[in-house]
Amino acid sequence: MLPAIVVENLPRLVRAIKLLATDARIDAAANLADELTGITAMVAEKFTNERTAEGIQKALYLTVGGVSLGLEHALMHEGDEAALDFLVEHGAEHAFQVGFRLVRELSQLPEDALVGEYDVDPVYVQRRLRDLFVDLCGADPNKNWNGPEKYALQLKQRKEVQAIVRLANWLRRHNSRGPVNDSDLNAEGVIALAVIFAIEGGGGIVARTGQKQFERLVRAVRKNKPDFEAGWTELLAKVPVQHHEVLLERIEAYRTHCTVIQQILTRTSMKKLFEQLENYAGSELDADYD
Repeated sequence: MLPAIVVENLPRLVRAIKLLATDARIDAAANLADELTGITAMVAEKFTNERTAEGIQKALYLTVGGVSLGLEHALMHEGDEAALDFLVEHGAEHAFQVGFRLVRELSQLPEDALVGEYDVDPVYVQRRLRDLFVDLCGADPNKNWNGPEKYALQLKQRKEVQAIVRLANWLRRHNSRGPVNDSDLNAEGVIALAVIFAIEGGGGIVARTGQKQFERLVRAVRKNKPDFEAGWTELLAKVPVQHHEVLLERIEAYRTHCTVIQQILTRTSMKKLFEQLENYAGSELDADYD
């Protein structure tokens, strides 16, 4: 069996620095070294520990990663020569600022569909930024680094979560019984309620409910046997088009896998159905029965 071929993929800053040996620009190397020293000192003071050798080393790795991430974003698929030109013409600090801004903006996107007060707490926000910065930009200059790929993957995932949260917030604002104002949000739970209650038809939007309202839904569906698909079409017509992709995905998922929808027309007990609803809606259910 042939050994696997490992392609070298050092941080972009390191690859650019290697080209300095043949670069004719006066003081380019010295100026870049001064800049990187200053950035490393700043990172050590704010994110690691400028008083220990370990803290300085971690800061150096974060500097390498931060500058490299900025170069990757600014230059995309341009070569290492372009990276060196960027560093000489615009400075390493500018590249670092680009990279750090990407990390900061990424940290402000939701990680999952459960949102609470702590998500906007300044202490938590700063800790989340630091942890993400360390995770993405800790780049050993002598080892392969996949920071840009990790960043791109997390950006994709978080934007998907953001789309879910935005749909849930829209549903809450347009809840038929009045807007739902709650700092804690179970976005998937909100969407689940809207999709499940839409089967009754009539175009109402349910983003928060309790057991009494759910029992009314069950009795109405069993009596009238509405067209579920028509109800979902009515819901879709009320929701802005920018939320349709997420909503259609959830409708498809609940059409085929939601036990509440599958069993609501059967002889399944009200208690059992509500227990199943709790699995989907979670904290978005009001406690209106003891």
